Amino acid sequence: MKKINMIVDVARCHDCNNCFLSCKDEHWDNNHLPYAAAQPRLGQKWRDVLYVERGQYPLQDVCSLSYACMHCDEPTCMKAAKDGAVYKREDGIVIIDPIKAKGQKQIVDACPYKAIYWNEESQLPQKCTMCAHLLDNGEWKEPRCSFACPTGSLTFFYATDKEIAERVKAEELEYLHPEFGTKPRVWYKNLFRFTKCHVAGSVELHDKKECADSARVILTNVASQQTWSASTNNYGDFKIDKLEPNSGAYTVTVEYPGYASQTKDVKLQESINIGAFYLNPCS
Repeated sequence: MKKINMIVDVARCHDCNNCFLSCKDEHWDNNHLPYAAAQPRLGQKWRDVLYVERGQYPLQDVCSLSYACMHCDEPTCMKAAKDGAVYKREDGIVIIDPIKAKGQKQIVDACPYKAIYWNEESQLPQKCTMCAHLLDNGEWKEPRCSFACPTGSLTFFYATDKEIAERVKAEELEYLHPEFGTKPRVWYKNLFRFTKCHVAGSVELHDKKECADSARVILTNVASQQTWSASTNNYGDFKIDKLEPNSGAYTVTVEYPGYASQTKDVKLQESINIGAFYLNPCS
């Protein structure tokens, strides 16, 4: 059968927080039994937006990532729950029963994604329900968060396992924290902008005081000798991305026709702007 899936395109998220606000509007002070009890006004973000800044001025970028329950196929919260207080529906949605889960704080601690919250007043673990109450009533074709997203960062859809496997391959989708081994039904696109790092810099033709457009940049990992290449844009800037943090020593070599090449050494711990290369004509 077709099951729910959500794709989060990190490159499209602008940190507007519409997803958070729409979730809060739907669930704050609203009981949607038997799916969930009311979300408290403060202290819970069933849909949150994480933020990271990479690199240094002026060659830096920012990335936002919408984040909630992953509705895992192998949910650790369900294993930790007693008396069937957490269950997974046939369509893939994971629900915390607001009656059976009362007092079961261990459900909160069982989630490696930290996407489950404890309602102290109600003594309940709570999280995203994928707006199952709206989907089941036929009122909505998608949850509030994806409907409210103005940039298309959140895409909700139903698909068979075969269909989603094909889409994962075609769009290079990934799990967030695959090492958790929970097999989420939430997929991430362009996740490298949040989890990987880059080497950036600029190139100038020193004698002309001009930006070097289309200069060739070669990045080499000293230990493995693996190489990456890029070209500068019309501002003379370059960025080589999708690199592993704390991955050791690299050399950066810049080449431009009629000019002597230059090389810089860099130790890559996090995204870095290595500054400008000033190329001089070949003698």
